[in-house]
Amino acid sequence: MNRSAFASQLRSVTGALAPSRLESALLAVTATSLITGGAAWLAGDHGLADLLWGLGTLSAVPPAVGWVVAALRHGRTGVDLIAVLALGGTLAVHAYLAGALIALMLATGRTLEAAAQRRASHDLRALLEHAPRSARRRTAGGVATIALADIAVGDLLVVSPGEVVPVDGRVEGDAVAGLDESALTGESLIVERAAGEPVRSGVVNAGGAFELRATATERDSTYAGIVRLARQAGAESAPVVRLADRCAAWFVPLTLAVAGLTWLLSGSAVRAVAVLVVATPCPLLLAAPVAIVSGISRASRLGVVMRDGGALENLGRARTLLLDKTGTLTRGRPRVLDVAGAPGWQPSEVLRLAASLDQYSPHVLAEAIVDTARRRKLELSLPSHVTEEPGRGASGTVDGRRVSVGRFGGCGAGSGSGARQAWARAADNRALLDGAAVAWLTVDGSPVGAVLLRDPLRHDAPRTLRHLRAAGIERLLMLTGDRPEPAHEVGAVLGLDDVRAGLDPAGKVAVVRAERERAVTVMVGDGVNDAPALAAADVGVAMGARGSTAASQAADIVLTTDRVDRLADAVLIAVRARRIAVQSALGGMAMSLAAMGAAAFGLLPPAAGAVLQEAIDVAVILNALRALRVDQAMRPALTPAAEALVHRFAAEHDDLQDVLEAVHSAADRLSDGPGPHALAAVEEAHRLLTERLLPHEYAEEHELYPALAAALGGPEATATMSRAHTEIERLSRRIATHLELARDDGALSAGQLDDLRSCLYGLHTVLRLHFTQEEESYFSLAQ
Repeated sequence: MNRSAFASQLRSVTGALAPSRLESALLAVTATSLITGGAAWLAGDHGLADLLWGLGTLSAVPPAVGWVVAALRHGRTGVDLIAVLALGGTLAVHAYLAGALIALMLATGRTLEAAAQRRASHDLRALLEHAPRSARRRTAGGVATIALADIAVGDLLVVSPGEVVPVDGRVEGDAVAGLDESALTGESLIVERAAGEPVRSGVVNAGGAFELRATATERDSTYAGIVRLARQAGAESAPVVRLADRCAAWFVPLTLAVAGLTWLLSGSAVRAVAVLVVATPCPLLLAAPVAIVSGISRASRLGVVMRDGGALENLGRARTLLLDKTGTLTRGRPRVLDVAGAPGWQPSEVLRLAASLDQYSPHVLAEAIVDTARRRKLELSLPSHVTEEPGRGASGTVDGRRVSVGRFGGCGAGSGSGARQAWARAADNRALLDGAAVAWLTVDGSPVGAVLLRDPLRHDAPRTLRHLRAAGIERLLMLTGDRPEPAHEVGAVLGLDDVRAGLDPAGKVAVVRAERERAVTVMVGDGVNDAPALAAADVGVAMGARGSTAASQAADIVLTTDRVDRLADAVLIAVRARRIAVQSALGGMAMSLAAMGAAAFGLLPPAAGAVLQEAIDVAVILNALRALRVDQAMRPALTPAAEALVHRFAAEHDDLQDVLEAVHSAADRLSDGPGPHALAAVEEAHRLLTERLLPHEYAEEHELYPALAAALGGPEATATMSRAHTEIERLSRRIATHLELARDDGALSAGQLDDLRSCLYGLHTVLRLHFTQEEESYFSLAQ
């Protein structure tokens, strides 16, 4: 597909539909005719009043007829049919005031509905902007720039740093390609591809220049397929049938039958017109759009932007929710999970040296290492003679020593002493079990430490999924391009119903289509790779704060804040707004049916019926406006003081990660025996516990928990966490007792090792769990 053809196809599915000006003009005309007619009537000129009201009634007939014809073309008999008959009837029996009132109600309902149901364009412009515009082909005569359409299978292409890979191919030569594949997989970590390994189009070269042997043309490559999938999936999304039309399926025939029988049995056309007037379905025309617009407005205050009323209505009916992993359930950015040091090396010193060297590296893992070191207030040194080898890591001089950080093959297996091999193997095993990446640190050619990094879960993810189930979502699935092991671990932690790993964009679309056969389905994602699945779902939800523009434009709903718990808020609002819309419509119709009975027996003339219908309208609209508020907040409201405390202790959790690492490292050292290194590691861990962690826990117990008690319903809500504080203090005292025994004996005894190691590992586990519970249950309450 050449660029002009691609742009032409893109234009055919993009461009938001501008709201029609017809409804606004009709509202202005009918309101003016009713007001001026009323002024003329009050002035005693009844003939002029009837003329103005009649003109207002006539002005509504052509648009109403057009709307009915358009509905019939789509196989629907809309509520506007009753309005057309009522307008014609009032003109026939000269009930011009009633006609003017009906015209105004019709125009008002249509204007509100137009505001509530603007269709999303499913714009794919971001996909086009990301697509490469040209490629560089190497031939015997040199390197030449060519159009993408001219690439043939077997061509040798040169991909420079920062460029988008133009077509599918395989890495050539000795270089290792460092690739950012987030556009396809959503995974934020850089992926390395060695010679002969496949590379897909659409990924970004995050390392040095490399050569690529094309294995597909532009049209047959991965990224062009993503664009086609998004366009096809968007075309499948049928317009949402109006809630009012579904109700009209039985209300319209009933109204016509009652009016016809009234005329037939009474012989009075005026009674039949009165039946049509009071049956004019303004509760349908007004109540449903008002409730939907109110729900959209309420959601927007929380940072949830809904493109149209159909999105809110479908969200309120959804029973299946599919979620991407990276950037949706996780933070989308790697963070330091743990720091391991060789015997004689403290984790804090390992992190400081690694961060010092990585200060000038643009690598996503380097940024995470430097950010962690700065949060822990480590003093970084300025590196010199820094070089970075794509796919391998960085090297340079720090504090007069030759330091390297990155991927070094010898470290995993270990080199040198058996102790060094043991700690390196332990770091490798930990990385495998936790699904983490490892950045190895070597000093003067010897491996001395490892930094483990992982993309952590969002603090608000567990709470969000619980609220989604409470709001009516019956099936929760995760779709990801990540490996099965870490994906299933996330699924187990969150209690998901199913996990589908290793999916490309086409695979995600296939799962979405299968789930749509079962129930109304919502897809939540944030990357370009999620755009086709978002467009294929009944409702696509994009994480717009840090997600890709393509995902936002392919979605029906965009979360503008970087909080996934807003999704649960949106579902609750949608369910409530839809319920109120149905209540208002059905309640209004019930009152209209009662009025129809009175009109059929001659108790209500057309004008009085129109006034009564206005009263019904006011009642149902006031009820519909209840959708502007939510009965119960998704999260307890915190006082400003409590929120400030939450932010303070959340920051302290980040600062205390090195204490947790020191506790774990001390336990590891005990595996080598009760030597001086082991004793020093335990003493350092105890110092950090005494000086930093225990004061933090004490302050939480006496400052944070009392401040949260009011919002959470009383002190019992924090009782479980208080018990954890007691256990942390108990284990810390037990470790202190072991150290006192060691001082008396001059060293740790072999008899102490098992219990002391158990205390340290146990304390580390309790702290990890306790921190996670606080972050999920308390810290996620803050804005």
